[in-house]
Amino acid sequence: MDSSSSSSSAKEQYVTEVTENYETTCWGCGLHVLLPSCASAFKCGWCGAITDENKQKHDRKCIRWRVVRDRCFVSVVLVFMFFVIFGGVWAVYPVVFSVSILCGVFHSIITAILSIATVSFFSFAAFRCAGTPPNILWGSYPTVGKGDLENYTFCHYCSKPKSPRAHHCLSCRKCILDMDHHCPFIGNCVGAVNHRSFIAFLISAVLSTIYVSIVSAYAGLCTWPPLKFSLGQLNGVSSSDLGWRTMNEIVVAFLRSALLLSSRGLILAYLFIASVSLQIGLSVLLWQQLSYIYQGKTYLSHLSSQADNAEEKKDCQNLVRFFDLQYSVTRFFPNFRVTRKRHIK
Repeated sequence: MDSSSSSSSAKEQYVTEVTENYETTCWGCGLHVLLPSCASAFKCGWCGAITDENKQKHDRKCIRWRVVRDRCFVSVVLVFMFFVIFGGVWAVYPVVFSVSILCGVFHSIITAILSIATVSFFSFAAFRCAGTPPNILWGSYPTVGKGDLENYTFCHYCSKPKSPRAHHCLSCRKCILDMDHHCPFIGNCVGAVNHRSFIAFLISAVLSTIYVSIVSAYAGLCTWPPLKFSLGQLNGVSSSDLGWRTMNEIVVAFLRSALLLSSRGLILAYLFIASVSLQIGLSVLLWQQLSYIYQGKTYLSHLSSQADNAEEKKDCQNLVRFFDLQYSVTRFFPNFRVTRKRHIK
């Protein structure tokens, strides 16, 4: 009795360990592939395409909400930029022109250059396509050669192949080549086509906020109401409390004078606080972007390399190739061969 039960349990254990193979089709070349039942993702040995049967589509309601969010952010950013430009001109330039006509003309030129550059680069980054992967033949064995779809995956949203350096953006509803990230403040992805425009926008925005903070601080000091101190209240104060009482008196006098500010003074104070805050945030973002470019990565590839523990080559030539400076400088030297920026499939 014991021997029969032990033999039956051994058979049951043997049966549970057996995995049956099943036949499926590679989406890249159309060839049939025999896989174990536990394999949900596989790579074709002929074309190199990767198939992952576990990926599913996200809810379309969330996608629509992202589109509405992006449009609201872009509208707010545009309104804010034009407010800073026109409000700053209205508040600052009476003070600037009061110094001298030459000083007013100089600051007018600087303002025009920074305003046009910032708005233009923002428009290029926000309203241009970030870059889509090139079309490639797929689907049938005669047209797809060996290794033509190496490490390609299938995008279930676009219903076409997706290169390794491309990612599908749910907000833009398309695959983006060399996608860095989706920025809601420009309402667009940062990819192969508009990445330089995005960096140029960050640079011009940082320079503009520095200029606005300096000019608004100078104009604010010229138009700020005089401070009135009550020095009589400091008489008889001990030396230990003198510093604290003095600081308290300065803050109270400053707040009293702020209540007497005109509309021009309030706008100057707002421009100074807003420009300094934006300057800090944009500088951090610009430094992060330049560091990724220096490492030869994008933000998404940085995340994937952390997961894979991959190391990229850090070199200043990555910055040169990104901004296409090598070609721009050496185009006057025809004998020097340069390599332009490439997108890896």
